[in-house]
Amino acid sequence: MAHAGLHDPVLVGLSVAIAMLAAFVALDLADRMKAASGWARRAWLMAAALVLGGGVWSMHFVAMLAFRLPGIEITYDFGLTLLSLALPVAVTAFGLSIAKGSGAEGLGAQGSRGEGADGTRPRTARIALAGLVTGLGIVTMHYTGMAAMHLPGVLRYDPAWVAGSVVVAVVAATAAIRLALAESGVGLRVAAATVMGLAIAGMHFSGMQGLTVAHHAAAIPSAAEMGFGQARLAVGVTVVTVLVLVLALSAAAIDRRFSQNAAREAAALRASEERYRLLLQSVTDYAIYMLDRDGVVANWNAGARRIKGYEAEEIVGTHFSCFYTEEDRARDVPARALATALAEGKFAAEGWRLRRDGTRFWASVVIDPIRGEDGAHVGFAKVTRDITERRRAEEALAQAQGALAQAQKMEAVGQLTGGVAHDFNNLLMAVLGSLELLRKRLPDDPRLLRLLDNAVQGAERGAALTQRMLAFARRQDLKPEPVDLARLVRGMADLLQRSIGPGTRIETRFPPRLPPALVDAHQLELALLNLVVNARDAMPEGGTITIAARAGGQDGTRQEETGPDETGTMLCLAVSDTGTGMDTDTLARAQEPFFTTKGVGKGTGLGLSMVHGLAAQSHGRLVLRSRPGAGTTAEIWLPMAAQAAAEPPLRPAAASHALPSQVVLVVDDDPLVLENSAAMLEDLGHRVIEARSGHEALALMRRARTLDLVLTDHAMPEMTGIELAARILAERPALKVILATGYADFGPGEGTDLPRLAKPYDQAALARMIETVVRGAGPGLGDDTVVPFPKSA
Repeated sequence: MAHAGLHDPVLVGLSVAIAMLAAFVALDLADRMKAASGWARRAWLMAAALVLGGGVWSMHFVAMLAFRLPGIEITYDFGLTLLSLALPVAVTAFGLSIAKGSGAEGLGAQGSRGEGADGTRPRTARIALAGLVTGLGIVTMHYTGMAAMHLPGVLRYDPAWVAGSVVVAVVAATAAIRLALAESGVGLRVAAATVMGLAIAGMHFSGMQGLTVAHHAAAIPSAAEMGFGQARLAVGVTVVTVLVLVLALSAAAIDRRFSQNAAREAAALRASEERYRLLLQSVTDYAIYMLDRDGVVANWNAGARRIKGYEAEEIVGTHFSCFYTEEDRARDVPARALATALAEGKFAAEGWRLRRDGTRFWASVVIDPIRGEDGAHVGFAKVTRDITERRRAEEALAQAQGALAQAQKMEAVGQLTGGVAHDFNNLLMAVLGSLELLRKRLPDDPRLLRLLDNAVQGAERGAALTQRMLAFARRQDLKPEPVDLARLVRGMADLLQRSIGPGTRIETRFPPRLPPALVDAHQLELALLNLVVNARDAMPEGGTITIAARAGGQDGTRQEETGPDETGTMLCLAVSDTGTGMDTDTLARAQEPFFTTKGVGKGTGLGLSMVHGLAAQSHGRLVLRSRPGAGTTAEIWLPMAAQAAAEPPLRPAAASHALPSQVVLVVDDDPLVLENSAAMLEDLGHRVIEARSGHEALALMRRARTLDLVLTDHAMPEMTGIELAARILAERPALKVILATGYADFGPGEGTDLPRLAKPYDQAALARMIETVVRGAGPGLGDDTVVPFPKSA
């Protein structure tokens, strides 16, 4: 008798639910499979195959348990039941492997969608093949499970329904694999799981629809003998299936959470790297780039492009030693820099580097080693900054500081020199005045006179030295006047030639209509004599000295030799020689006081210092130009006088001593000078009143009934000579006052209305000054700053 059988609705619904749940979990695991790579991807593939295949089998077996034959007890063979479980797992894993592929076309962005001209047909073919294999495997699983049933009867299958179940199985498997490999969200996975679950269940029940059982009365083995009962199997399969699916779903959720965290970290890292890249590309003041372990440039920023001149495609892949000079490469500086950075953790230095066009720049370089997370050395980070301008500024500052220090030193020496010269002038006055008076009183003994002449010559040389010291200190008292430079030089021609000897020739070059210079003629003669003697000493084998003049602008630039028309321009008086010349160091120190290249006893080192002081005090300057072996040129730049021409300087007329005796108040804080001046005045027939200070002089003036003249020193403590003269003239305006001074230490406008007598002075100069003042000449006409003793240049 044949039976079609019945199905338990509860177990049928449970089987369909198991199919849908298994499909959802399998799709979820497949999503993790797509997100993974390597061994993790293979693990998720096997998990998806286990869940999908196991789920299909669980659905099938629960559905089999839902099948009932009235009056017939059904049991199941254990071995065939296990085989029916293994079949869907294996064929699902095999099908997913076929669909996934083994190369780059697996689960990539295009391969997973089956998109692209090259991947559409191969991907679709693989999915179709995988669906066919999996579907046939599931059908095999179904009929293997059917064969595991033990019941008293023969099972018969309708071929049409069998074919239909095969088609349904293949279609369902193909759809499952396609959905497993597709991109999907949670909603899509739920819908797909519902469709797949119904399709798998439809495959099973379509197969069952074609089943008939032919009943016979053979003995039916008991459940204890042949297998497990239906109730126990249903409970066990359901529990195990749900447990496996929950565990798989939990694993997928945990992995998804880790993947999301990893994705966020990766996104943050990419964003950080992008910000870092943008930062580096935005920096233009620094060249920042990476080197590999061998020193090859790996990347390039905008600052490197600006500083070094290379584009990224030109320099990336090139060794960084190309930035170093040939000298540094010859000394292996690049390799030693990398070795130092690796050994010490950092390398920092400054030096010359090369740009793309071959020009050099001064660079500040820092190299740091880069290490990976495991501590392994992977390369270097290099930062370069162009500090050429800073280096130039530092060099300029150093030069300015050196010049300032030199100026301060020269100023200090000048202050010292002026003070020493003042005191030395007083000593020379006492010596020279005493010698002059002594000459008048000594007997006419040639030996004594010769000794006296030697003493006078020594004192005169001291006076000349003092004048040079005062000239350097810019404290000599000058009388600027218009001077025709050509006429002055022609008037000195014989003196100059006698001073240098016959082995040296003098040439002069003066343009016509040269404007006059505003300078003290006597001091300019001394300066010119010093320069000519220095030129002679620089030509031990003889040679030619050229004295020339020209007009120039305010900054010393040369103009037409006919002379400029504008005011404030300068004149240049130059002395050139054909001698040995000076090197840079000697030239830099040539104007320092007491510096000389001559032998011991052959020079004081004050010649050029005196010329420098005269030029500076005359509102000009001294310029030296020299090269070793090419001679030296000394240029005295002087201001141009307002007059169109200058008369030769007037020499004071011979002193007349036919003056009536005068009452003279002599004021000086130095007892030697006071005594010497009083002795010279008394020898001239004048009556002398001595005072050692300004206050004492005022007291004596007020007590004196008769007083014709006051001769006062200027540099005195408590009250200067100018201050004393002002007090005297305020009380007795008709009284004549002569100011005796060894150097110019006056403020603006001070002492301009007083006749001045330069120290040291002799008796003749003193007599001329008194005669001029007493006879009523103006203070300017009576000035006498000519030093009477500088016979030794």
